[in-house]
Amino acid sequence: MKFTLNWLKEHLDTDADLDTILETLTRIGLEVEGVENPGEKLNDFRVAKVLTAEKHPNADKLQVLSVDAGDGPLQVVCGAPNARAGMIGVFGPPGAFVPGSGFELKVAEIRGVESNGMMCSVRELELGDAHEGIIELDEDAAGAIGVTYPDYAGLTDPVIDVSITPNRQDCMGVRGIARDLAAAGLGALKPLGDVYRMGEVKPVEGDGPAPDVRTDDSEGCPAFYAQSVRGVKNCESPAWMRRYLAAIGQRTISVLVDITNFVMIDLGRPLHVYDMAKLSGGLVARKAKADEQVLALNGKSYTLDESMTVIADEAQVHDIGGIMGGEESGVSDATTDVLIECAYFDPDHIARTGQKLLLTSDARQRFERGVDPAFLDEGLAIATWLVTEHCGGTPGGVTRASQPPVAPRTVRFDHAMARTLGGLEIAEDEQRAILTRLGFTVEGDTATVPTWRRDIDGPADLVEEVVRIFGIDKVPSEPLPRPAGVAKPTATPEQKRERRVRRAAAARGFHEAVTWSFLSEAEAQPFGGGAWTLANPISEDLKVMRPSLLPGLLAAAGRNLNRGVSSVRLFEVGRRYLADGERPTLAVVMAGEAVSRDWHTGKARSFSPFDAKAEALALLEAAGAPVANLQVMGEAGETWHPGQSATLRLGPKNILAAFGMVHPGVRKAFDLDGPMVAAELYLDAIPEKRSTGFMRPAYTPSALQAVTRDFAFLVDADMAADSLIRAVKGADKKAIIDARLFDVFTGAGVEEGKKSLAIEVTLQPGDKSFTDEELKAIADKVVKAAEKQGAALRQ
Repeated sequence: MKFTLNWLKEHLDTDADLDTILETLTRIGLEVEGVENPGEKLNDFRVAKVLTAEKHPNADKLQVLSVDAGDGPLQVVCGAPNARAGMIGVFGPPGAFVPGSGFELKVAEIRGVESNGMMCSVRELELGDAHEGIIELDEDAAGAIGVTYPDYAGLTDPVIDVSITPNRQDCMGVRGIARDLAAAGLGALKPLGDVYRMGEVKPVEGDGPAPDVRTDDSEGCPAFYAQSVRGVKNCESPAWMRRYLAAIGQRTISVLVDITNFVMIDLGRPLHVYDMAKLSGGLVARKAKADEQVLALNGKSYTLDESMTVIADEAQVHDIGGIMGGEESGVSDATTDVLIECAYFDPDHIARTGQKLLLTSDARQRFERGVDPAFLDEGLAIATWLVTEHCGGTPGGVTRASQPPVAPRTVRFDHAMARTLGGLEIAEDEQRAILTRLGFTVEGDTATVPTWRRDIDGPADLVEEVVRIFGIDKVPSEPLPRPAGVAKPTATPEQKRERRVRRAAAARGFHEAVTWSFLSEAEAQPFGGGAWTLANPISEDLKVMRPSLLPGLLAAAGRNLNRGVSSVRLFEVGRRYLADGERPTLAVVMAGEAVSRDWHTGKARSFSPFDAKAEALALLEAAGAPVANLQVMGEAGETWHPGQSATLRLGPKNILAAFGMVHPGVRKAFDLDGPMVAAELYLDAIPEKRSTGFMRPAYTPSALQAVTRDFAFLVDADMAADSLIRAVKGADKKAIIDARLFDVFTGAGVEEGKKSLAIEVTLQPGDKSFTDEELKAIADKVVKAAEKQGAALRQ
């Protein structure tokens, strides 16, 4: 929300300086995001008079001017068609930086004639879009020759940018901010009639007929007020209005359009003006018809549906109710008769329509937060007053179609809650005075909420209002009570596990990512869709609670690869949201080069499913999972590439992790090139370790050397090596401490449909070395265990 200091003082009678106002705004909860002086960049430009204008000797479209900017005549070459002797404009001397063109002026020779600076256009000074000629100032500028242009034009008014939280709809207008400052003791709020110089703010009842308007959509548009003004002259807005609007970045168009924008920003009350000559019959607020079209003022056409509120005549839709008007009935320089609309639109309907159409506007911002439903008559009266003051014309009668929801709301007032909830001792009289200055009516233990405060719902809200105005910085700092002794640890086992795996992933070379917990429906679909969908999301791209961490990581990996990163290793610890609740999860994604090319190999190696398996096992071990007991089983699901993925389980049902190559269909859905491998660890599936006390047994390695024996087994070609290794390790749990696969062979000497798996078995003696008989007995156990798995010792 932007406004200037002088604009604020139109409503606030105060002697406070800028710094005090800024400090107070932030103190009462209206955070100041920035302050800028729009005139600073134009300090080098001055008001100047053209003394003479002669044709350039070497160019038909150029003139040679003699310009006085307060220091005597200077020769300037100018190509503007409106340049002439006697006119007063804006001069930029050598050394001035032209913001609209992006260059610094220098003494230059143009077609053989020296030019000392330039006369400037509106666009060159970034004051508007006009560039057909140089700026022409009024004759009253004759007494300001040599004065800096910002001082002459009043461009030294600081622009304040305030961040308005969604609950403070009353501060989406300058008057609401002034009311808060007045309540904080920074001056007095001026009567609204004095601000607009119209005396009492009351309906401007005209002699002409009242406009034909109605509302057939009582939910979307509970009230539709309108008034016509005939015989207007649409022209340029008054200088004060143009100055205020231009300072905050609003493009000035014409006085009729500018009035609606000014009232919206000044009072937080959006309006709309129709050219009556372009309407066919009366206007009605109704639900749109399926696939109905409207050409909006932004030049885009929108397709509507039956849930959207529109303003239409007998022929077509002219307005997306409360969001944006249509081009077909917009005012122009030829407009003579206008209809001013001042309606109340339901905030929820506005929000849903804006989200569906992906259409934002200043009007939508205010209506979806909730404008004052009791300000329709006043808003219409002020708009009509401004139109008749600046455009002439004769107002007609006022039509009030239906009534807005203005039933009084009351909240219990308990002054003691300022202490119990806010931590401040504030006198009851002071609390009542603060609430009264904010527009509340306090009688006894009941406070009547002003119509412009939709956010006030209970006694706690009154405490918040009192405390923020009194000064939240005055709340004393009191330490929480703490029992004597050493504090007990508070981290849960789940938190400790997440910390361990986070550190382990970082130590293994992964970069941590934090991605959105919400996805679009299209992103969730490859992962089975989302179990939880928001009915009113802030964006269609953030609608579904993620069923997996992989969509966010895949998208992040793709962005990195698109920016030239050769090797991507990302991980995230977060939550998946399933039908039965949220699940703590760790996910990793690897893409690009696993090993870069070098002089030895000559080429790079991409990541493979085995890399994903290795990382999954290492991270599970860090999380405390019994890795030695894990089984590798089957494909991981439709998200994963068939034959290049698997799960890690404790038994057939308890899945601890899924890993492997990402399915090509998933990569295509995320527009990813090249293979990607990933793993997802389900941290809540890891069983808790049994408590064995606080002391670990001392590490006592055997003093005897371990013995290794190699075995080669013939197995079916489709048999998983993991099951054979597991059987071998279990053949003699006391003597065998490890078993690992070191060779896979097919070909000569191995029959069709078979493969040879070579396993190295490590044996650790205890009190004494193994005898030959003991080694043979252990070997026989290994062979027997392998045979139970369908393996045969290779001869």
